[in-house]
Amino acid sequence: MGAGHGHSHAEPDPSPRAKALRRRANRLLLAVLVPLTLLTLATMVLMWPSGSREGITLTSPYSGAPGATFESGKIQSVIQESCTQGTSQNTQSPGGSNCTFAFTEPDKGGSPVKVIINPDVVKSHGVRAGDKISYLDLTSSSGVADSPATPRYIFVDFVRTLPILLLAVLYSLVVIAVARWRGLRALIGLVGAFAVLAGFVLPGLVEGKPPLLLALVGSTVIMIGMLYFAHGFSARTSTALLGTMFGLAITAALAAWSTDAANLWGAGSSEASTLSNISGNISISDIILCGLIISGLGVLNDVTIAQSSSVWELHELAPGTSARNLFTSAMRIGRDHIASTVYTIAFAYAGTALPIMILVMLHNRPLGEALTSAEMSEEVVRTLVGSVGLVLAIPVTTLLAVLVVKATGIRKPVQPATPKDITVP
Repeated sequence: MGAGHGHSHAEPDPSPRAKALRRRANRLLLAVLVPLTLLTLATMVLMWPSGSREGITLTSPYSGAPGATFESGKIQSVIQESCTQGTSQNTQSPGGSNCTFAFTEPDKGGSPVKVIINPDVVKSHGVRAGDKISYLDLTSSSGVADSPATPRYIFVDFVRTLPILLLAVLYSLVVIAVARWRGLRALIGLVGAFAVLAGFVLPGLVEGKPPLLLALVGSTVIMIGMLYFAHGFSARTSTALLGTMFGLAITAALAAWSTDAANLWGAGSSEASTLSNISGNISISDIILCGLIISGLGVLNDVTIAQSSSVWELHELAPGTSARNLFTSAMRIGRDHIASTVYTIAFAYAGTALPIMILVMLHNRPLGEALTSAEMSEEVVRTLVGSVGLVLAIPVTTLLAVLVVKATGIRKPVQPATPKDITVP
């Protein structure tokens, strides 16, 4: 019998030329990303807000009631009776309209107090026994004791700490259970992202920093931190980051143009009206511009990292595929991403604008006029700007990933020979 010989399906080790191409591709990625990262961080340091609140005159709605305190408690029962009857035990007027009162046990202890509930809360959501609420205690406020018609305890809001905390815990557990360590890193990165927003972007807007640069720098820092922290340092992550930066640049340019061209100024927003009156440095248009850029970060990051990973996976399945065919195959996946994420953006913004959409519908305005109205134009522009940046980022990310994966010469891991690979003549 002749000697046996084996046949292995493993790919050969990269040639010296392939290794040189791999080093060259990695150096090229670093040559682009390192200066961009350093420039971004340096700009952030130069633009870092001072934290000064000088010139801001934010008036509390309860500042006219000295001695008033905020308290919280649990509702024991809910009743309806004459509004004047419920405001003071010494007032027994049988006439007048009815109001809703909640007998509430204070968290600090003591007898239940009679809290008057806002009519809009009663109509839209209602209150019931067991609800946790916060309320304003006016019993120590000057002038209230001498005015029997003034309510002593006024509803402020519901206390939502427990349900929101439970949802946050459930969300974290699900993410970690499914995505494991990568999911945990993503959650930690999300905390870091909100830290950048709270410490850099928001104070910068209050101090009147350039909104376009502020949003670009803040968004880039967030994306650099989140992508590398959640997905690790690799060529595919770097490629996704470059694609994300490209999408951010397109989104920023369109946001800057559309905010001015569409004359967006926060119409119909009570928050915008409040902000515009508290400081001369705060511009509602600047806030809208910044919001247009930041609002699409999550979806943009999702499609770029998914598209970059798709290219790597396709290449590992068929290392011999040409660059052209690899790009074509990856773009088939990318088109599915485009369709699904455009729907996601549109429906997400439609959901937040439902009250405005109902009002516009009830006014019986033509569709074109309604979509371009002051009430809806901001949501429409946000959807269109975010979608354009997202759509253009996909082919760019795909092209970059194909070029990098081909240059690095990545191959499938070497598989050990199996018994069926060995033949004996």
